[in-house]
Amino acid sequence: MKNAITILLIILLTFGATDSIAKPKTAVKVSQNTIESLMNGLSSENLGLKSSSAYMIGELQLAEAVIPLMRILHQDENAEIRIAAALALYKIGSPTAIHAVKQAIRFDDSERVSKLCANFYSEYLKNKFNDEEKTEYEANIATN
Repeated sequence: MKNAITILLIILLTFGATDSIAKPKTAVKVSQNTIESLMNGLSSENLGLKSSSAYMIGELQLAEAVIPLMRILHQDENAEIRIAAALALYKIGSPTAIHAVKQAIRFDDSERVSKLCANFYSEYLKNKFNDEEKTEYEANIATN
C-alpha cells in the first residue's frame, strides 16, 4: 500500500499533475454524513482508509478538516500518511493549510516528506503568482 501511495505521488509530481488536481473540476454538494465519514476515516488505524480519506478531503477541499490533517502531518509515524495529509492540505489551499505544509519542509524528520512538501509549496506559489499576473493582465485590458 505504501508503495502505491508513493508511486502515485511521484507520478503526479513528475508530470506536473498538481495543476489539474489542485481544485475540483466541478462544485460538488457534500453531505454532512460524507464529511463525518471522511473525518472518521482520518482517525482510523487502517492506513488505506486513512490515506484515501485524506485524499478525498483534499479533492473536496473540506476546510473543516485542516486541523485534523495538520495533526496527522505533525504527529503520524507513517511518512506516506503524512504525505497524503500534506497533499490534502495543499489542495485545500487555505492560509493555515499552506502554512502547515511550509513548516513541514523544515521540521519533518523524513527527507522524502520534506521534499514533497517543498514541491507542494512551490506549486502553490507558482499557481498563486500566475493567478495574480492573470488578474493584473485582465485589469489592464479592461482599463485600455
